[in-house]
Amino acid sequence: MKIVHIITRLILGGAQENTLITCRLLAERGHDVTLLTGPAIGPEGELFAKTKDAPYKVIVVDDMIRAISPLKDWSAYRQVKKILKEIQPDVVHTHSAKAGILGRYAAYSSKQKWRGKPHPTKKRATSDERRVPKVVHTIHGLAFHQYQNGLLNKFYIAIEKAAAKKTDHFICVADAMTRQALDAGIGKPEQFTTAYSAIEEEAFLESIPDEKITEFRVHSGISKDAVVLVTVARLFELKGHDYIIESAKQLSKRYDNVIWLFVGDGNLSDYYKKLVTDLGLAHCIKFTGLLPPDEIPLAMQAADILVHCSLREGLARAIPQGLLCGKPAIAFDLDGSAEVVNDNTGRLIEARNVEQLIKASAELIENKELRERLGRQGRESVEQKFAPDTMVDTIEAVYGKLTAE
Repeated sequence: MKIVHIITRLILGGAQENTLITCRLLAERGHDVTLLTGPAIGPEGELFAKTKDAPYKVIVVDDMIRAISPLKDWSAYRQVKKILKEIQPDVVHTHSAKAGILGRYAAYSSKQKWRGKPHPTKKRATSDERRVPKVVHTIHGLAFHQYQNGLLNKFYIAIEKAAAKKTDHFICVADAMTRQALDAGIGKPEQFTTAYSAIEEEAFLESIPDEKITEFRVHSGISKDAVVLVTVARLFELKGHDYIIESAKQLSKRYDNVIWLFVGDGNLSDYYKKLVTDLGLAHCIKFTGLLPPDEIPLAMQAADILVHCSLREGLARAIPQGLLCGKPAIAFDLDGSAEVVNDNTGRLIEARNVEQLIKASAELIENKELRERLGRQGRESVEQKFAPDTMVDTIEAVYGKLTAE
């Protein structure tokens, strides 16, 4: 098949890593794959290095940016439409909000009508029919959520409902995304398939030498015997760092050997660093800044507990990544978290409930044997579910079914 994937930007992020894995494996399986993306603008880092020598083509659409910009959006739409007309793909697969809207409308408008009259007994599609692209959209997370202005939510829902009419099928990274989309009136049940967002698992499963972990801890200002609670997330709105800092205010008074490690960067980096200093917590809350993707397994294996308190996420890849490293997870019971975090793999707590966060953190800080048991069980629960081949098998099957119709 000729397949085109479209994503707004290749920053460091779960949707981007998911898309690159999908493109690579589809190309390795013999499909003709092209990735369209905008420039990686922002402090979050970029993943273009991962596309070097890739078995698929990459085209950068300069005007496709994350922020709303009518002139650039119109230009990006026209560029995407032109590229799709030249490639004539069998499948157009979009990701993220901006690319999801522009890409689906461009793909839908490029559909070619079959030029002949249908034969009542003909089962095989003509070449003209095969050039009609099927449109697939992955829901990594929804633009509307309970922590946002109601009018803005209605606006986003209206846009997604309109785009759904241009969509043949939805891939969701968690069952929760399907439920939320359907509850909002987006799409029909038969249009949805769950494919958990794949992780390149080898680096997370591989045991890292103790000396390398010690070196990482020393570099991060962490003692060898400290219990480390790691958070891997952009320093950005709704990622939940405020709740973790609030819990650290209380827990640091009870435990003098506990460190909270924030891995990532973002537009709130300076704000959080100043807040931590002003609260007198700089001795126990550390910031690594932006780490390259190949150092994330090291950061997780150098920790003891994964804490993820995002208020808006399809299913945060950091959670199964931490579980693959054998670390128990503490997460807010939002979106897809409950599909991987439970009493056998960590602690699922009520969103924004700092008291529950403190209780769960204290339980795991105090009990090393419990941490290790939950970590082992967590690894077993996600290893097959988040394997790249598992995800791409599901996606490829969806493509096959759509193009055979």
